[in-house]
Amino acid sequence: MTRINLLPWRETHRQEKNKEFYVVLGLCAAIAAAVGFGGLKYAEDKVAFQEKRNARLDTEIALLEEELAAIRELEETKSNLLARMEIIQQLQGQRPQIVHTFHEVAGRLPDGVFLTSMKQVGNAQLIIEGRAESNARVSALMRRMDRSEYFDNPKLDVIEADKVEGISTFKLSVVQIRPKADGELEADNGI
Repeated sequence: MTRINLLPWRETHRQEKNKEFYVVLGLCAAIAAAVGFGGLKYAEDKVAFQEKRNARLDTEIALLEEELAAIRELEETKSNLLARMEIIQQLQGQRPQIVHTFHEVAGRLPDGVFLTSMKQVGNAQLIIEGRAESNARVSALMRRMDRSEYFDNPKLDVIEADKVEGISTFKLSVVQIRPKADGELEADNGI
């Protein structure tokens, strides 16, 4: 039997095209949603991976900071020990200087001069107080101190003559120097 379509064929064709359009539109929307969801998951995975790397770097940085703190502490201890060693070496080097100072003072003291006190001021200055039978003996002491290799720049601060006793009281200051040893002279010339 023949079928007769009473609807106009254009209307049917339009409805089919609309259905086809909506199906394609739905498929495109589903594909776009899938691509968007996949891109979102990919970006989230990248962010999570980077956060994991950052966390690892933070822990490594914390460990390195602890090691740096330990190194700084060791360097501070080392510098303290080096400072102590330097002080000890200076003291060891100055130990014979005291003996040389007393020996040199005793050797440079002329007859008729008596010392009442010796005081060291700072590292280099020595103040000598004493009594002498005359001013000439104090002058002789100053000349002898000037010729010494352990003393330099003798300077008379005070001299007072006592008319009754005939004795002069004096105060003299000299600069202590440490002559270089033969090994030190060679080292200086070799540079």
